[in-house]
Amino acid sequence: MIINKLSGVAVADEGLYTCSFQARNKPRIAHVFLIVQVPARIVNISQDVSVNEGGNVYLFCLAVGRPEPTVTWKENKYGLMSEGEFLDITEIKRHQAEEFECITNNGVTQPDIRKVKVTVNYPPMITDVKNMPAQLGKTAILRCEAMAVPTASFEWYRDDRRPVESDNTLRIKNEKTRSLLFFTNVTDKHFGNYTCFASNRLGASNASMLLFRWWHLNWGGRACCNNWTRLSGMASSTSNT
Repeated sequence: MIINKLSGVAVADEGLYTCSFQARNKPRIAHVFLIVQVPARIVNISQDVSVNEGGNVYLFCLAVGRPEPTVTWKENKYGLMSEGEFLDITEIKRHQAEEFECITNNGVTQPDIRKVKVTVNYPPMITDVKNMPAQLGKTAILRCEAMAVPTASFEWYRDDRRPVESDNTLRIKNEKTRSLLFFTNVTDKHFGNYTCFASNRLGASNASMLLFRWWHLNWGGRACCNNWTRLSGMASSTSNT
């Protein structure tokens, strides 16, 4: 048996090899064709993308390898797959914002995987508005939640449209997706209509809610408010085009 070990094999080493040897005092020749396999590898891929809702996204993922590798795009949220180096998304919606995986494979080794993050920007949309009862001398909270990318900025207004500012009885706490209006000691001056205004560079949305007085009457242990009409919050929005 004749063994010829090659080390550091490169693609350039691929080709026909001839082995000459003696067998039973006779010269013999054997031919071997060396095929060099190269693991699949991603060599160029789209950068992370930020796009406004309704826009188009074009992603690419270029790979090399021997044998020629396959390229697949995978959407992790819904498990959708798309074959080929290019992925086109037209009129993208906010729920399509996620990381997309490019997977290349040719069976030589483990697949090569890279990710592209797609961010979808959209104007604020206020999602939670409730009128709240309050008792004199007690605490109360008005909440305003808004979904937006980039994150929304919040402002509060009273009936006469004056901006609401924090004081010793009122505190505003802004979080990532919501704003809270804390009343630490409710007085008569606090009752009324409040408007939450959420905005980012793409547009704005506003919603109104009522802080109303809640009366405690000795009416069989039941509580009653000073207004028999159920009021619901009203919301409206605008966007920049």
